[in-house]
Amino acid sequence: MKFRLLYLALPLLVFACQPKELTEQERWEATAERVEIIRDDFGIPHIYGETDADAVFGMLYAQCEDDFRRVERNYVWATGRLAELEGEEAIYSDLRANLYMTEAEAKAAYDAAPDWLQKLCVAFADGVNYYLATHPEVTPNVITYYEPWMPMFFSEGSIGGDIEQIPTRRIAAFYGENKSLAYNEFGSGLDPVDLTEEPKGSNGIAISGSRTESGKAMLLINPHTSFYFRPEIHVVSEEGLNAYGAVTWGQFFVYQGFNEKTGWMHTSTGVDFIDEFVEDVTETDGKLSYKYGDENRAVTELPITLKYKDGNEIKEKSFTMYRTHHGPITHKLDDKWVVTKINWDPVNALTQSFTRTKLSNHAEFKEMMNIRTNSSNNTVYADADGNIAYFHGNFIPKRNEGFDFSKPVDGSDPASDWQGLHTVDESITLLNPGTGWIQNCNSTPYTAAGEFSPKAENFPVYMAPESENYRAVHAVKVLKDANDLTLDKLIDLAYDPYLPAFEKLIPMLLKAYDQKGVGDPKISEPIKVLEEWDYRTSKESVAMSLAHFFGMNFMRNHGNINNLLDFNQGKGEVPAPTAIELLTTFQSTIDQMNADFGTWNTPWSEINRFQRLTGDIDLKFDDEKPYVPVGLASGTWGALAAYGARSTPETKRLYGYRGNSFVAVVEFGDKVKAKSILAGGQNSDPNSPHFDDQAQRYADAKFKDVAFYREDIEARAEEKYQPGKRGR
Repeated sequence: MKFRLLYLALPLLVFACQPKELTEQERWEATAERVEIIRDDFGIPHIYGETDADAVFGMLYAQCEDDFRRVERNYVWATGRLAELEGEEAIYSDLRANLYMTEAEAKAAYDAAPDWLQKLCVAFADGVNYYLATHPEVTPNVITYYEPWMPMFFSEGSIGGDIEQIPTRRIAAFYGENKSLAYNEFGSGLDPVDLTEEPKGSNGIAISGSRTESGKAMLLINPHTSFYFRPEIHVVSEEGLNAYGAVTWGQFFVYQGFNEKTGWMHTSTGVDFIDEFVEDVTETDGKLSYKYGDENRAVTELPITLKYKDGNEIKEKSFTMYRTHHGPITHKLDDKWVVTKINWDPVNALTQSFTRTKLSNHAEFKEMMNIRTNSSNNTVYADADGNIAYFHGNFIPKRNEGFDFSKPVDGSDPASDWQGLHTVDESITLLNPGTGWIQNCNSTPYTAAGEFSPKAENFPVYMAPESENYRAVHAVKVLKDANDLTLDKLIDLAYDPYLPAFEKLIPMLLKAYDQKGVGDPKISEPIKVLEEWDYRTSKESVAMSLAHFFGMNFMRNHGNINNLLDFNQGKGEVPAPTAIELLTTFQSTIDQMNADFGTWNTPWSEINRFQRLTGDIDLKFDDEKPYVPVGLASGTWGALAAYGARSTPETKRLYGYRGNSFVAVVEFGDKVKAKSILAGGQNSDPNSPHFDDQAQRYADAKFKDVAFYREDIEARAEEKYQPGKRGR
């Protein structure tokens, strides 16, 4: 009897020993107990967690503290709900997102992800949701609850990821009211390039120990993004995570940065990795099919209903999306339907992005690169073993060389299909070149390391169609003679004020003046200022002011200034302007400056300004409000420290909006050392002391020391708290 009672009691005992399933709130609070956030004297968050997932939880919580609206908008856009925020004009952005992945497909991708990645995705959602739960004063605009599958929509940290290269107007023409409109009626089909806009991209420079004072490798991390697109962050776990750098709002991996052993800098690539397939579609008995070889395959049809804001109401619009095995139909070419095929592999993309932050040496880094989902980037690399390396692109489809993939190809011919991906060994790479330096500035890889650069004849054209630009010309110029570099000297190199574009452009103007304009009193004085100029930007320079506006007008009237580079001859060159045309452009520049500023004789820093008035995503500027004078210049002219500035309908002065944003210099060795700067400050709240506490430092290139090790962080700690307990 005794044994029978014991036997009957065993199930009750087992049941009693099972852990109680936590409620969601209890799970958040339990995770928060395992996380510590330390804010240093610049408000930079250093997040410590027991596990990687704990650290991700704290990472997202801290991001929301600093700028929830940018976290929110990135996911509203990525998941295809932007029209609920911005109105019906954004509905084709939402349709574009769904063409490549629906919510159901995102959930399926999450379900198929490995367990460790699912934990990070749960931690992402929990971190944002816990922030909202502990900040009831913050009202979400669209997404009120974040889900673990959402990062599947936002797996790449680039500014303007692959999907944004597909113009929504093409999608609107095919799926909208004007469905008969073909893409060739738009001309090229791509959005026209405004040459006066600051170039999108970045600089990456790696220096070997042969060129440094310490004998250790160094890395310049210099993304050129729209201001406030990425904050600075440090995330640490007891599972080996210890990454510092720039994170795109809402993502759970450091995108451009370093750990104690390795550093990585991404620059936008020109590798051709997007193709268009023209499909031969027919309709029979109400069913759509497309020709593929000797067979007819069914076109996949997916109905979808999207919401959009109309005043205070939310309305709906329904579509039918179409796909073939090549991908989604995005537009028409004449009477044919066209697929735009891009890289879309979110699980592997997230795997690669997070894995990259935890690696210890070049062999591990190269192995990670062979995941091959980092499609829109080149990568400049340095490590504690003294290696420097370069990877040109990463996701590079193999193509049949019998087709011209620079144009739409015949999708009905199976031979036009992608034939897998090039391995890293098959792509353009560099490892420890004899120059002792590597540079990439969104430019051709064939000048990346001087005489040790890769050779164009060894690779397919689609691997490196890029032209040269003046930033790359500048980088090579300063690197050739760089020796005994320290972190401070690397900063000086990265901020060298020389502007090589004007070494090409201004002599053309002076020659035109000598031919046609001698004695013209309207322009003789400003011409003299330019004659005496050394092509270096500074706050005090009037020549810089003249050159900037003349250069902008030159491009409006005569084409891309990059066409003047010897490397680019034959690549889209245009006829050189005549002397009269150059002088007319210069005269209109003087007239413009006199009208806008009272006189052409205006120093650069009275025109070129840094101003941060609010934390709004859409920047507003005011000529009458306080500002920081800036002597930096546009990357268009070859400034390595690129500062893109423009006027607005409300202003005459120029205000920075793109270029140097987060910048870091890193030295590897027994211990990593780094310095960094951030445009404005870490926090988007104008009432925060860290809203613009780096603004003057930014203008002066006065970098702060990075606190990477715990003892340094503790010494500079301004706050310590657990998520949900700040200020308690």
